[in-house]
Amino acid sequence: MLEIQKFVVDDRDEGLRVDVYLSNQLDHVSRSFIQKLIEQGNVMINGSKEKLKKYKVQENDEIAVEIPDPEILKIEPENIPIDIVYEDDDVIVVNKPQGMVVHPAPGNYHGTLVNALLYHCKTLSSINGVIRPGIVHRIDKDTSGLLMVAKNDRAHRCLAEQLKEHSINRIYIALVHGNIKEERGTINAPIGRHPVDRLKMAVVAKNGKEAVTHFAVLKRFHDYTLIQAKLETGRTHQIRVHMAYMHHPLVGDPVYGIKKEKFHIEGQALHAQTLGFVHPSTGQYMEFYAELPPYFTKIIKIIENISGQR
Repeated sequence: MLEIQKFVVDDRDEGLRVDVYLSNQLDHVSRSFIQKLIEQGNVMINGSKEKLKKYKVQENDEIAVEIPDPEILKIEPENIPIDIVYEDDDVIVVNKPQGMVVHPAPGNYHGTLVNALLYHCKTLSSINGVIRPGIVHRIDKDTSGLLMVAKNDRAHRCLAEQLKEHSINRIYIALVHGNIKEERGTINAPIGRHPVDRLKMAVVAKNGKEAVTHFAVLKRFHDYTLIQAKLETGRTHQIRVHMAYMHHPLVGDPVYGIKKEKFHIEGQALHAQTLGFVHPSTGQYMEFYAELPPYFTKIIKIIENISGQR
């Protein structure tokens, strides 16, 4: 049975492309899935399904979205070891290693966290379709740390709503270039697609989504700073973009960092250390913690030896 959701555009969203607008409204659905719905005629604006691919919404537009029943999962389960921190009938909390992709994508259908999860538990929520079953939020391939996964659609909706309300506690540890002078601070700068390089995100004034990162200095070295970063919002590459915007890019970041790195690591020094949320069935707050992985502690020791600090 089709699920139909309806929206009326207000003046704050006027000028957004329809897929961007809907991705803001339907936080638990990916933009690629929305684009597929548009192509299949499942989106109607003011009673019409014509010429919607690049349509920019106007104030008072009435939009109806038909979300079809989920397809049968076709991604293959794979016997890949994963570090499960917690599991029950509703959720799984995983400590993802650096270098593991979260979900399959065109050209990369094997070796992902989703492949491993399907082997481990057989059933995951179907809200995000065949490619992203169970995935409520993501962390980058080269970011390590905690990730929550939904086993059923009811749990998925509950967790997605908490993300939308910014009530999930997500704390990261990052090593950045330069010496941050402030003990703590807040970066409130909207993030959207880079105006020139469409493969990157950037702080942008036009059509950017609200992005808020709170940071606190844990330790200063001569040319580096170890920080704790707490996400209030969860935009793509948010911590990486915000710290680069502040002229303190993450060590090892291949996209937003400096070109010549002293440390030969595969990706940015960023670890999702703390994850807290209200359980979708019990209503109890739960919080999980993951120690820094060896690749991260190794870099810190090298820097301590270079700077003479311990």
